[in-house]
Amino acid sequence: MPTRIKICGITRLEDARAAVAAGADAIGFVFAPTPRLVSAEQARALAAEIPPFVATVGLFVDPDPEYVRAVLKRVPLSLLQFHGDETPEQCRAYGRPYIKGIRMRDDVNLPAEERRFDDAVALLLDAFVPDELGGAGRSFDWSRIPEARAKPIVLAGGLTAETVGAAIRRVRPAAVDVSSGVETAKGIKDAGRIVAFVRAVREAQ
Repeated sequence: MPTRIKICGITRLEDARAAVAAGADAIGFVFAPTPRLVSAEQARALAAEIPPFVATVGLFVDPDPEYVRAVLKRVPLSLLQFHGDETPEQCRAYGRPYIKGIRMRDDVNLPAEERRFDDAVALLLDAFVPDELGGAGRSFDWSRIPEARAKPIVLAGGLTAETVGAAIRRVRPAAVDVSSGVETAKGIKDAGRIVAFVRAVREAQ
């Protein structure tokens, strides 16, 4: 199966269009307090420009349930992504397919997390950076990911056009997720970097 590509942290229409044109499989909108935060109305306008068969993913971090429901009423999201300390019960509460982000702390037991989030469509593995909601553009030791896995893996954390090929060959993830690796500033994507990233993924297969 080809490695799928998610471009996350989209805040501008031109960036959404560039990601789609380059061949991204999924577009991510951040609904958490970061520089890439978008409102429900912003995300709704951006999602309206996303063609069929390109997934729209909403990223939340330990959200208030009413906030998630309010976003879902306005934004046509294909998938939910939870990137905090949510329980399985909290993730499945909305009746939508979800991805669970796992920040790769030293004590993470990935097989145990696979069993815990057994109804997630995938686990997204990201670097653990204290006081940051995500990987902050940093990678982690890919050798910590076992070859035998029960669930699809989405690999994130410090990926760029220069590193993603090696990551795919080493980890063989179902998908890769990039945000800062295709940016000129937080929340501002670069079309050339997106094209280079997608090309590197395709060449690694």
